[in-house]
Amino acid sequence: MRWGAALAVLAALAGYLTVQYLAGGGGAPRCRVVAGHGGGKSYEFTPEQTENAATISAVGTTRGLPERAVTIALATALQESGLHNLGHGDRDSLGLFQQRPSQGWGTKRQIMDPAYAAGAFYDRLVEVPGYAKLPLTVAAQRVQRSGFPRAYARHEPDARVLATALTGRSAAALTCEGRPAPTPDGGPDAVRAALVRDFGRDVLRPAAAQVRASVTATPATAGRGARDAHAAVTVPVPRGAPSGGTRREGWELAHWAVANSSALHIAKVSYAGREWSRDGYADEWRTVGRPRQGAGVGDDAKNGGAAAGGSGAKVVRIATGD
Repeated sequence: MRWGAALAVLAALAGYLTVQYLAGGGGAPRCRVVAGHGGGKSYEFTPEQTENAATISAVGTTRGLPERAVTIALATALQESGLHNLGHGDRDSLGLFQQRPSQGWGTKRQIMDPAYAAGAFYDRLVEVPGYAKLPLTVAAQRVQRSGFPRAYARHEPDARVLATALTGRSAAALTCEGRPAPTPDGGPDAVRAALVRDFGRDVLRPAAAQVRASVTATPATAGRGARDAHAAVTVPVPRGAPSGGTRREGWELAHWAVANSSALHIAKVSYAGREWSRDGYADEWRTVGRPRQGAGVGDDAKNGGAAAGGSGAKVVRIATGD
């Protein structure tokens, strides 16, 4: 009888795990962000959490806000919603930051838009005098007016690591693995729309100091139409002096693409001689091509992994496909 009971429990557990996997629960693909250059502490998030975090970061950097502002926003969203876009909460609280329509944060529809919600949070954060120098929990509390003001501090370590990756300060620091989401939202058009959603319309305009995107096709799919597998969006990186030995804007865009890989059916992201591939090596960024002349592997990594001639640091290439 004991053996029979044990087998029944195991069967029930197996059935539960199978349902969770098929439903995108416990078996859902995972994303991982690593502190520093790969030797530091790592944190895991779901694709939904990572996508929302990438939106929060993009909205902040597009406004010209410092990394500290992004860290505060991410820690706040981790505490308020776990980086999930919730349609419910205490009283009329909604969304990533649990903002309340009755308190002037916007309409329900607006608050449920992650880009709008992030912008509304930043609008109030920048009104806090000296917010960047305040303890994170103090800055967040002056925006949120929470009943648990000290709770934000516990999310600061993972928020800081997320911010360094999503703002592009850490190179090749974010990976995601797993299958595309069961949605029709893939393809170059969806990638372009999401870029505009998070970075604003200027992300698609050709300008010396702005990002521009254009759709091309890989040799394997040329002539089959933009909606075919592995069509690509090529995003030129803004010209400017590298920051800390890497081009922050480039790695910001590359990490954003990986963070959105499940929702947008992104199969491969390439930047600065490094490549992430959902089907090949989803848990790492691999060096591709040849390092530029005179640069060893170590130098190549320190400089963002620029490919031969440095051309790899000029564009982020996003290939889509199921």
